[in-house]
Amino acid sequence: MKYQQLENLECGWKWQYLMHRYKEGVQITRYIDNSEIDHAIALLSQIEHEPIHVLEWIEQHMSPELDNKLKQAIRAKRKRHYNAEQIHTRKKSIDLDYRVWEKLAFRANELGCTLSEAIEYLLSEASKTEKASQKMSSLKEDLNRLLSE
Repeated sequence: MKYQQLENLECGWKWQYLMHRYKEGVQITRYIDNSEIDHAIALLSQIEHEPIHVLEWIEQHMSPELDNKLKQAIRAKRKRHYNAEQIHTRKKSIDLDYRVWEKLAFRANELGCTLSEAIEYLLSEASKTEKASQKMSSLKEDLNRLLSE
């Protein structure tokens, strides 16, 4: 396995995931009765900083339908956590308008590359165009000077 599993850290992530899903209104317990659900949620709220109890709570109370989603979420969180340790693998985010994203995605598909590679390509092309334009301007100035003499 590429990414090391750290039980204490991941139990915290599991607790956060479960509480977040509960606040979203998702059924996180295996119970139907409201009093059992409330009791299980109260118990979960109390064990935030106790990793062993979080794992026990998951075994005893968590809805089986949520098991696979929890595993996927923790796997993704683990990957992001370890990738964030190095600058070149750290995820960066930019704010794009939908129109801009759509044009960029279209261009990336044309080029057969990722959005990041498309941005890099477009920036290098713009740089080349700017340099060529500066050269042309300096050649025009030199030619004007020569002709005016």
